[in-house]
Amino acid sequence: MKVWYAVYTRPRFEKKALHFLTQKEIECYLPTHRVKKKWSDRTKWVEEVLFKSYLFVHIEEKEYFETLNTYGVSRFITFNGKAAPIRDQDIELLHKLLDTDYELEVVSTHLATGMQVVVEKGPLTGFIGTLVSFAAEKKVRVDLLHLEHSLLITIPLSYLSPAEV
Repeated sequence: MKVWYAVYTRPRFEKKALHFLTQKEIECYLPTHRVKKKWSDRTKWVEEVLFKSYLFVHIEEKEYFETLNTYGVSRFITFNGKAAPIRDQDIELLHKLLDTDYELEVVSTHLATGMQVVVEKGPLTGFIGTLVSFAAEKKVRVDLLHLEHSLLITIPLSYLSPAEV
């Protein structure tokens, strides 16, 4: 019986790993979505991978090692030392979401109000602050440290990661 699993690929290697898995006739799925990118001289819609360094394979147990031995595939995502199966409904949900016009943003689920975060992107890269609240949409307010006064700003949640305490 075939089961869905998530595999971790080399960084920025998702599409190539998909190609190599497809050549081996291993069923796989790489969720992508359209994102508007802005450069200093232009704005353009580009197709981006939804989950960086992840792709999904639909395999039987006998295909496990063939999948793992594919160029670009680093490892299976595991839980308690075993490859973690993904429900068919979750893959179907991804397909449905990506067929809509919803604006999607993958964010870390391990951020919580009150925790120390570091800004990873944008002009405030490197600042450490306290996550104060989740505001409307996909924004957060961060109370930045290293200043004599608190400064509350709105930053896209995807720009933040937990700070090493």
